[in-house]
Amino acid sequence: LGHPQQNEILHGLVIASLENYSPASRIGVLVRAGSRYETMDNLGVTHLLRLAASLTTKGASAFRICRGVEAVGGSLSVSSSRETMAYTVDCLRDHIDTVMEYLINVTTAPEFRPWEVSDLTARVKLDKELAKQSLQIGVIENLHAAAYKNALSNSLYCPDYMLGQITADQMHTFVQNNFTSARMALVGLGVDHAVLKQVGEQFLNIRSGTGTVGSKAVYRGGEQRHRSGGGLVHAVVASESASATSPEATAFSILQHVLGAGPRVKRGSNTTSTLSQAISKVTAQPFDASAFSANYTDSGLFGVYTICQANAAKDVCVIFIMLWYIFDELWELSDPLIDSNVITTVRVQKRSKEIGKIIHVTSGVRP
Repeated sequence: LGHPQQNEILHGLVIASLENYSPASRIGVLVRAGSRYETMDNLGVTHLLRLAASLTTKGASAFRICRGVEAVGGSLSVSSSRETMAYTVDCLRDHIDTVMEYLINVTTAPEFRPWEVSDLTARVKLDKELAKQSLQIGVIENLHAAAYKNALSNSLYCPDYMLGQITADQMHTFVQNNFTSARMALVGLGVDHAVLKQVGEQFLNIRSGTGTVGSKAVYRGGEQRHRSGGGLVHAVVASESASATSPEATAFSILQHVLGAGPRVKRGSNTTSTLSQAISKVTAQPFDASAFSANYTDSGLFGVYTICQANAAKDVCVIFIMLWYIFDELWELSDPLIDSNVITTVRVQKRSKEIGKIIHVTSGVRP
């Protein structure tokens, strides 16, 4: 496995690569243009942008993009979070130049023809209906809506009242304000850095500057309940934690693994975690619980997510709050929260999980 390489060129555009000598390559353009940068006038625009990746651009029609990527056995996908959007192409190493042409067109030269944008409404509705089938998505969306007053409270999905209301002009404005060089990164896996840099210098004719300055997320706390029927309760108890750039982010990550961040054995249970042991003392019914930590540039959320029987939900949530209070008091008193041997074990587990993710992303090539 080669060493990661990084350059900053073209008015702040970051180009990074990792050569893993795989026959398949993955190239992505990451943009700091997530849903937190939406305004009240264009809520849901990032949802449409996710679906608009295959629409006509100034350099290629929708048909050409679709057939061109298929012809070389590649794939083009778009994902987004509250802070970033990621445009990714996968292909064989020999076809990097071909798919890069389409990737650059999609990210830097979209046309957003009104009739094509209008046709996206049906796909947006389908996307929302599919999301409704996942209670986990609904819980996380409601959590952010309750926790934040602005910015991070914006949903990843277009609000119902904005269906069919977002125009091509609004999409153009959002792209112009957020898809700028200082907010973008070109990242390659399984590609020579010199080749990636050459492609970036040759094709990335993007707007310079820092773009829109998003508003700072304001944490307010709160409670939201949504009835879904059935005998199971999906519940989250969370509070504000550290931002991604804060030294405390690591401490929260370790605490997450101490409490329990999911089963350590595939398809196994999580009975040895602190959370599971505490909850099992108040209910004999089936349940699942895990801690989570979400870190953003200016804020973060730390909490516990549980799925349990409705008649046990109150007792389970009380356990969360008790554990929270104990850890908070020990933190304030500067007492050792956990035995040092436990901390060492958790750090090893955390590092093993990180290495596992790297192995997965690098197509199974071990460092």
